[in-house]
Amino acid sequence: MKETRSLINNLLVCGVVFAMASTLAAQPVSQGTAKVVRVKGDARYKMGGNDWQPLKVGDVVKPGTIIQTAAKAYVDFAMGAGSASVPVLMTSPAPGYHRPSTGSSYQPSGEQNMVRMWENTLLSIDKLTITQTGADEVSETQLDLKAGHIFGMVKKMSAASKYEIKIPSGVAGIRGSVYDITADGVIKMQSGSAVLAYSGPNGTVLTQVIMGGQMFDARTGTLTQLPDSDKTDFDNLVGALPVGFTTGPVWIDPDQAFVLLVSPH
Repeated sequence: MKETRSLINNLLVCGVVFAMASTLAAQPVSQGTAKVVRVKGDARYKMGGNDWQPLKVGDVVKPGTIIQTAAKAYVDFAMGAGSASVPVLMTSPAPGYHRPSTGSSYQPSGEQNMVRMWENTLLSIDKLTITQTGADEVSETQLDLKAGHIFGMVKKMSAASKYEIKIPSGVAGIRGSVYDITADGVIKMQSGSAVLAYSGPNGTVLTQVIMGGQMFDARTGTLTQLPDSDKTDFDNLVGALPVGFTTGPVWIDPDQAFVLLVSPH
């Protein structure tokens, strides 16, 4: 009797596990995209073995794409569900206003993550997936910062979601944050948190938690408070990146100051 009951219990457990696995496997997984919302200066991209192509506002790039910025250039792009469908056409500029050759932009949905690539930066978009579980949205983002410097804003994510940035010496996991990271391993956090796993002396693997208002230099293993000058830089960038809802696409003159409302994290 005991053996029979044990067998039945085991079968029930296996049935539950199988059902859970089947449910997870059946959940729809979609590939995300990244849409270029601003380009200043020269930038290019390539995918696979294809040749380099000039990068321009409105380009939609998929996982497997490498983007490179030149000196004195930067690129802003939005990532997440629906980024590819954000309109690119601009409304007619005001009389007497001349369309800029670079620096034009539009405002994507506040539900999208934003990334700015600074000059002389080489970034690979390795993975952008979105899984609808029925009760929640699980996203997985993997960026590979091979050289240079990026700034980003990450919306609030579900507990199972991941946002990771690889650097030559390790990988950083980002949670609901406004962050700044270099390929050398300097991480600055305005809000949220990051966990960096990196190679320490003698090849040992070390981990470091960086909270909002802190910065960490993996080259020296030093964790410090974010300087006031960096806090000001963060505030300026959050205000400049095109995040939030707008009544329609508009021309933005990169040489004029402007203020944008930012959705809270």
